[in-house]
Amino acid sequence: MSTTKIIYGLYGDDDDLMHGVKAFNDKGIRINEVYTPFPVHGLDKALGLKKTRISDAAFIYACYGVTIGITMTAYIMNHDWPQNIGGKPSFTWINNFPAFIDPMFELMVFCSAHLMSLTFLVRNKMYPGAKPQNPDPRTTDDKFMMEFVSDDVETIKQLLIDTGVEEITVKDA
Repeated sequence: MSTTKIIYGLYGDDDDLMHGVKAFNDKGIRINEVYTPFPVHGLDKALGLKKTRISDAAFIYACYGVTIGITMTAYIMNHDWPQNIGGKPSFTWINNFPAFIDPMFELMVFCSAHLMSLTFLVRNKMYPGAKPQNPDPRTTDDKFMMEFVSDDVETIKQLLIDTGVEEITVKDA
């Protein structure tokens, strides 16, 4: 009876990591996760990751911010506290539109940045109080780690050794 194991391979250099990813892709072995201390150029394509939808969410959040800006300026400047600023008429929002571009832009940036950050943190389970997902704290300093979930431990260990791994750890799944 085979038991599923989690295999970690720790690399000291990002070039060795990329060489290892390509070697595992050539053999058809699926890499479960890669942990790096900084973004590695080309790693997402080498792993076959799809484009994220965070930019689509940013657009929706920016539209939300502009909507808040339009609503806020229309209400405040025309109904709640109308003022004659620079001789501009205050009876219609469209006549004062150029004066409202700045607050609408600022609310667009504010909403898209903050909501995109919150979306990222919740989606990746990195919110306050979440359980840490990093198996080795050295990957936040200077090491690179590949994670595999497999029954064939010996094949993965040998291929890790062939690609220049510094350390191999095997745990029960």
